[in-house]
Amino acid sequence: MPHQPAPSTNEQAFLLSALRENIRLDARPLDAYRPIDLSFPGGPDEYGTADVRIGKTRVLAKISAEVVAPYADRKFEGVFTIACELSPMASAAWEVGRQDQAEILLSRLLEKTIRRSGALDTESLCIVAGAKCFHIRADIHVLDHDGNLVDAACLALIAALLHFRRPDVEIHGEEVTVFPLREREPVKLSMQHQPFCITTSYFDGGLIMLQDATRLEEACREGEVVVSMNRFGEVCSMAKYGGAPVDGLGLLACTKAALEKVKMLDRLVRERLAEDEKRRDKGGLMKELRAENER
Repeated sequence: MPHQPAPSTNEQAFLLSALRENIRLDARPLDAYRPIDLSFPGGPDEYGTADVRIGKTRVLAKISAEVVAPYADRKFEGVFTIACELSPMASAAWEVGRQDQAEILLSRLLEKTIRRSGALDTESLCIVAGAKCFHIRADIHVLDHDGNLVDAACLALIAALLHFRRPDVEIHGEEVTVFPLREREPVKLSMQHQPFCITTSYFDGGLIMLQDATRLEEACREGEVVVSMNRFGEVCSMAKYGGAPVDGLGLLACTKAALEKVKMLDRLVRERLAEDEKRRDKGGLMKELRAENER
């Protein structure tokens, strides 16, 4: 089975000695992120694809929708699922068709952050109670991995959900008509709030904490704390998988530092969405569709 080569003892010792002097190998402050780039590729009729780059880490999120029957015990709600794919081109530690521990943890964290926190209003996806609803599927593709995968994947997923437009529908009795984009302007998804994941890595028994760790820093860290919250400071989930213990004050420090980064990511997403909407809406098809809907 292929595996990612582990850092040597000298590399680990050098990294830890630098961190003890508050120095990172890329000269960033301990609480600073690498350059973040968010874009929405696709043509004027394509919605729901977000491409996120944090340093050399790159994640692509794609949202799709189809009409299905709702779950028997949730007749008044739609369906929302998240699927993650870690390909070998992103890291030598991953194989095609073989589920890795990182893939399981990533899927679990995104489920807790987005789906279980009620970020997406699933009741708004219901078309006919107990008969038809929208199934919103989110596919997360990791294209390049250089650390901080959870934060990048969550950012891409939230941005893609906010960017996506589902088809408009019309109901006459039991007959449901789904209109293509050329006939009716698509509808935005109803988002209750926008949570983001902020990962804090700790070293030296929890005395040193930093954000946006690179792959080398992740290989040398003693543990991590993932805080999921929205811009209002509401904590959706907190995860810590093994590693050295962190006391209560340390967790409070992680939460306080995470709020600043969440506000920064939320502001970035809103700015990029506004730029994309301005680029797409040039008074052509969207203007005609709005006029037709108003009539």
